[in-house]
Amino acid sequence: MFSKKLGAVGFATLLAMFLSGTAFAECKFVGTHAGEPPFTIKVTDADTPEAKEFLETCKNPYTKRFVADPELAKKGKKKFGLYSCTQCHGGDGQGQTGPAVIDDLWQYSKHTTDKGLFETIAGGSDLGMPTWHQQLNGNPDSPSTDEILMIIGWIRANFKGKDPEKPWLK
Repeated sequence: MFSKKLGAVGFATLLAMFLSGTAFAECKFVGTHAGEPPFTIKVTDADTPEAKEFLETCKNPYTKRFVADPELAKKGKKKFGLYSCTQCHGGDGQGQTGPAVIDDLWQYSKHTTDKGLFETIAGGSDLGMPTWHQQLNGNPDSPSTDEILMIIGWIRANFKGKDPEKPWLK
């Protein structure tokens, strides 16, 4: 029944990992630049439990929390300002030289998911978005995984679009 190479103890370990949801879990990121190969964001010692959860599941734990609590969402808005997102996307995400980020007129259809929005913010796009994630641009002063997730949570909490589905809340 069990492989002699794996053995009952090895099988039990794999089964426990699978049942806990940690077995083989890893979020795979696809760039937003045309023809760009997938990219990897590695877990670091400085990562919060929320960042680690996202890197395993592709689900942003801040989104539902920030949508439910506007006071908490202010943490994301603070990061939005700190990293000068306001220069292109406006002070409240309504758009300026760059597109609005709080409506449902997405530049890329993948922005209906937090993973897709993360891919564009972290890795940049062909439409002028620079690469922001510190692991990808080599600048330790750029946002971390956690900070990008907070920004996304704030964007979702301030959604003004007409799409009643809000797929990022599912």
